[in-house]
Amino acid sequence: MRLVLFLFFLIHFGFGADFITKTEYAKMLYKNPRGIGCNLCHGEKAEGKIISKYLQKDRKTKQNLQKELVAPPINNISLDRFKQALSNPKSVMPSYFLTDEEILILYEYIRNFEKRTNNE
Repeated sequence: MRLVLFLFFLIHFGFGADFITKTEYAKMLYKNPRGIGCNLCHGEKAEGKIISKYLQKDRKTKQNLQKELVAPPINNISLDRFKQALSNPKSVMPSYFLTDEEILILYEYIRNFEKRTNNE
């Protein structure tokens, strides 16, 4: 029994540390947090991008107008604005139900895209 407990504690405390780094976890969150990744709408480097183009009929002129659904850049916003966007999504932004720690890790990951690109 003592051997089992010893092995359990050895494995738990010796190998129980994080198996992935915060950066790897943040990358995973950015690519697929809860089914739909941030990158699909905001771009690979959070620079923002056009999600879709569509036609909308103008009620007054009866003409079809070309419209765009655009996801804004998120690599240059404040942490408070970032938290607000995730906590109270607008338009087509999905709800992710991220923890405060996940939001902070994701925010730091996005803010450091340029640094990582320059170091790679």
